[in-house]
Amino acid sequence: MENGHYLIPRELPELLSFVFPVFNEEAVLPILKRRMGELQGSLPCPMEMVFVNDGSRDGSTKFLIEWARTAPHVKVVHFSRNFGHQAATTAGLDYATGDAVVVLDADLQDPPELVIKMLELYTHGFDIIYAQRSTRAGESAWKRITAGAFYWIMRKFIHPDLPPDVGDFRLMSRDVVNAFRTVREGHRFIRGLVTWLGFNQTAIRFERPPRPAGYTKFSNAKMFRFALDAILSFSRTPLRVSAYVGLMVCLFGACIGGYTLALKLLHRDVVPGWPSILIIECLLGGSILISLGLLGEYVGRIYEEIKQRPLYIVSWGMNLKPEAGAVRRPALLDHRGKLVRDFEMHERDYQGEEGHHDHNY
Repeated sequence: MENGHYLIPRELPELLSFVFPVFNEEAVLPILKRRMGELQGSLPCPMEMVFVNDGSRDGSTKFLIEWARTAPHVKVVHFSRNFGHQAATTAGLDYATGDAVVVLDADLQDPPELVIKMLELYTHGFDIIYAQRSTRAGESAWKRITAGAFYWIMRKFIHPDLPPDVGDFRLMSRDVVNAFRTVREGHRFIRGLVTWLGFNQTAIRFERPPRPAGYTKFSNAKMFRFALDAILSFSRTPLRVSAYVGLMVCLFGACIGGYTLALKLLHRDVVPGWPSILIIECLLGGSILISLGLLGEYVGRIYEEIKQRPLYIVSWGMNLKPEAGAVRRPALLDHRGKLVRDFEMHERDYQGEEGHHDHNY
């Protein structure tokens, strides 16, 4: 037992997978390649890297293809368009084949060297080791304030078990990844879903460095939508709040009515005035519209979920294994960068080459 967890020690993973969602990271990918090469020499186990190209429009695609051509352990999953960071992370977890999987951003604000400490805790028996930020270097005051407010709201009203100042950077055991892959809801808040799964979890604190190159692709609008997905996908609290607001508005109206009636019974002059009517109408109308808007958000999400569209669509891949991923895809590249369209032809032509081959999903 350790901090309330019953831990069963385990061996190092036979294969450690790294999952990188990538969107327009041409500037930072060469630095990432160098850092991961240095890390590979110090890891106590073999590794693979799964890059999910989330519809990049810069030179990221070309760089990943060239890298994968010369490195069979570099796997590339290319989306047909941009599906978003959470969908890209999900795809990486679908295609990763390691006994343990690390999720981290390609911008190197999640230092990959921290994985060595995570592996030590993994061998102690922890299933989830997440990285908790102690500082946020290179981020604006606005980003730090809004992030602090978001985590306070989530922990106070929505998801009390959600650890603060934690992103998607974490190591997960194969049991956790398999459990996560059964959750296929469309509006995804991965860090909340992983916490919801349970298992033995612990944290490693680190100082988050600034980006070594490039710039963030997460705009204020994307942050707002991300926060909205997190809140609405984990709680009915907003609906309850709207009901409470409606109740308070009704009580306020009843108090105004009682006050007016009391004045009338006491034979006092009641001066009619449009300001009071306008205020009451605005309160009632506003509360109704807010409630309808929240209800519409939930109904809209129900509508999107019952359509059961796939979370992402893969256009092609490189160096993928046949058991990885959930769906066969119409096209992929082999390790030489050649486009392969027919699954049977590809397996017949390349089965004997260098002990690894790609398959069509």
